[in-house]
Parts: sequence; structure tokens; C-alpha cells
Amino acid sequence: MASRVSNAISAPHIPDEIATRIVDPKAYGEWNQLEKDFTWLRREMPLAVVDAEGYAPFWVVTKFDDIQEIGRQPKLFANNGAYKTLINQDFAKHVEEVEKNGGRAVNRSLLTMDAPVHMRYRLITVGQFTPKGVKKLEKSIRPLAREAIDAMVGHTEIDFLNAVSHRFPLRVILKLLGLPRSDEDMLLDLTQRFFNPRDPDLAGEQGGPSAGATSNHAALFEFYDYFAAIVADRRANPTNDLASVIANATIDGELIAEADAVNYYMTVATAGHDTTASSTACAVWALAERPEEFAKVKADRSLIPSLIEEAVRWTSPVNHFMRTALVDYELRGQHIHAGDWLMLCYPSANRDEDIFDSPFEFRADRKPNPQIGFGFGAHVCLGQHLARMEMGVFFEEFFTRVESVELAGEAKRIESIAVGGIKRLPIRYKLSD
Repeated sequence: MASRVSNAISAPHIPDEIATRIVDPKAYGEWNQLEKDFTWLRREMPLAVVDAEGYAPFWVVTKFDDIQEIGRQPKLFANNGAYKTLINQDFAKHVEEVEKNGGRAVNRSLLTMDAPVHMRYRLITVGQFTPKGVKKLEKSIRPLAREAIDAMVGHTEIDFLNAVSHRFPLRVILKLLGLPRSDEDMLLDLTQRFFNPRDPDLAGEQGGPSAGATSNHAALFEFYDYFAAIVADRRANPTNDLASVIANATIDGELIAEADAVNYYMTVATAGHDTTASSTACAVWALAERPEEFAKVKADRSLIPSLIEEAVRWTSPVNHFMRTALVDYELRGQHIHAGDWLMLCYPSANRDEDIFDSPFEFRADRKPNPQIGFGFGAHVCLGQHLARMEMGVFFEEFFTRVESVELAGEAKRIESIAVGGIKRLPIRYKLSD
């Protein structure tokens, strides 16, 4: 199996209690101790090996500069298909058995592809997701932001994440893909089940190999059936929406395979709204706990762009991606061998004391803020400019209509090794008259 550390015996090993938490979804839900663990690792063992029960050994990369060094060299550090995220040995065996028989255990997507295929598929929609491309959408997106905030009218308390924050970016994606609003609840439910196979509140029924993976494979099949019908429709009846662009894309003169179009839809529809929803909600959580920061942006809307960058840094909506070394490489004095597996810990990088001044403070006016929440390098988030624009429009409307906000209960984090963010955010607020 490619996902291992070839010199695991001689490499520095992370203490067992920390290693156990790094592979435990519950630790990500509780978070405070894990954040202390990452702080200790950055100081004492910034590049070391986790050897935890049920998992092949892997390197843990906690420093900002090291993650950037790996990210800027995709020809040396590969996504490696199913090994793009942390999977346990049982699921890895399942992958190998399926692929040995000519199958595909994990659907190919932008998140699993490597060069040169990755860039060919990325270019299919790159025009729609450039700053210029997303700027054209602002006028049509603003009413969706206002509509989402309308859910707060007539109440003084609400679960902001589920009633507001999840809804707005998902409606943007529905509009981009040309999908009906009647599918909103279904796609939201599928996304939560797909991303959170080990969160007891979100996973639904667990079965098969999904407990060892970072995505729920039962939900994957439901997604496939839904989006395959969209591919067929857009090929028979093309329109001017993003779904048609993807369905009718060609590479080397050939129409892309149905499975590749379906997986493109899935990436846009899931990652395209969940990360934005999480970052927006976590910003409101931070502001609810810090009335002085809320007042600062309320008084000066020019701070909204810096608030957005701080929200992404603070949230780190993706906890990690894995990379597989394709060559021997020396990093931070450690010898990485070809075939070694590395976990890029984005929340740790976004708290790196060598990069960020007072990294455990939420500052709406933080500058500079080279946050790495959107990833880095060739695989940087395709939708980062859309996310920034959505959040900018949303917070312009939010600060116009919301006079004050505070927590009305305990916010709950997602129990997931893969995705960051929260699953519940009860707030109390006052709206403008």
C-alpha cells in the first residue's frame, strides 16, 4: 500500500495520546485539546509520524511554510486518488481490491486528480470562477443573501448555521448549476451525510466501508443517480448554466465521461457551499463572542474583506488533505521517502505563531493575513473567489440589518477528520427596525 512511512522506525513519533486524537473525529468536535496538541507539535515536533491503531503510519505537517513547500510542488507530492484524505487500513484494503479488479473505489474528481489530468479538468470551469467571472454574479446573488437573512425576521433566537448560513451558499450553487430550489433540502442532507460519515448527528445510517473513510459512500451513490440524470438532460437540452458547461465539456476532442461530469457536479455542489457556509457561520460565532469586533465592522464596512479572510483562517473549513511523496525529499531536516504519506494540517498552519501575530485572537481587521484555508498551489480551491464574493455580499447585508448578536447556547463542532466547521450555532440577536 502506497500510504505508509518507509522509515517509520527511525522517524520521530508523535506521542500516542496526541496521535490517537489526530485520527479521532470526536477530538475534532471537541477541538480545544486538539488545538493545544497542534500548538505543542508546531513547537516540539513540527514534522513527525503518527502511528495509530488501524492506520498506516503517516507524517503530520503542522507548519505553514512546510505546507506551502509541499503545495507548490505537485509533481513531487501527489493527491494519489483515494489517498487524498486520511483513510484507515480497512478502507485502504477495500480500495486496493476494487482497483485490482478494474474498478474505481473512489470517484475521480478535481480533489483526487493529479497532473496533467487535473489541470485539463480544472480549465473546464476556470472562466466561471475567476474574479471577473464571479463579479458578474453579484447582482443576482444579493437577493439570495437578503432572502437568507429574512429567515431571522420575526424571531430573536435562531440556529444560524442551519437556518441561514447553510441556505445562502447552497442557493447560489443551485442557481449556478440551474437546479431547482425544490432540491435544496435533499442536497443539503446529502452533503452533510457525504462529508460526515462518523458524526452521529449527521451521518445517517453507516454501513460498508464508510466508517473507515472520510466520505459516506452510501450518499455518494445517491448523488450519482441524481447528477447522472442532470448530465443526460444537459447533453440532450443544453442551456447556459454551469451544469451544461460541465456536461458538454470536451478534452482532446472527446466528451468527458458521464462519471467525470457527475463527480464535477458533486465537487461544485458539496464543497462549493459547505466550506462557505462553515466560514460564514464561524465568523458570526466569533462576532457573537466578541461584541467589540462586531461593533468595529458595523461601524466600518470597509473591514468586510479582512473579516472574510479572518473568518476563513479562524474556521479552516478543510482540516486536512493528504499527499503522497513521489520522490525522496528532505523537509525540515527529516527524510521523506518516495511513497510516504503526509497529512497537511491546515488549522495548525492557520495558527502558526511564526506567520500570524497573536494567532489565537480573532481580529476582523487582521493585516496581513496570508491564511491558507483555501489550500495552496495547484490544488488551491477553484471556488475561492466565489466564496469571497458570496461572503462579502452576505456580510454587507448582515451588518445593515443586524444590530447586535450573542450566543444563545452552545455551538457544536462537526466530528470530522476531513472538514472543519460547526453543525449548530444558536444565536440571540436584534434586527434593525
